Amino acid sequence: MEIVVLGLLLIFLGFILIILATLRVAKEEARRAEAGGVIIVGPVPIVFGTSQRAAAITMVLAVVLTLLALLLFLLPLWR
Repeated sequence: MEIVVLGLLLIFLGFILIILATLRVAKEEARRAEAGGVIIVGPVPIVFGTSQRAAAITMVLAVVLTLLALLLFLLPLWR
C-alpha cells in the first residue's frame, strides 16, 4: 500500500513541476524553440531534431534509455 501512495505522490509532484516550469517559461522572453525525438526500433535508435544540439541531446537520451532497458532485461539473469 505504501508503494501505491509513493507512486501517486511522485505523479502529483511531476504535475506540479510541469505547471511551475510552464509558468516560469511564460514569464521569460520569447525564445527559439528546438525539438528532437527518438524512435527506438529494437536495439537501434533513430534520432532526429531541428538542430544538431537537440539531436545530440536526444541521441544521448536514446543511448541511456537503451542501456537502462538492457540492464533491466538482464538483471534477472545475474541472480
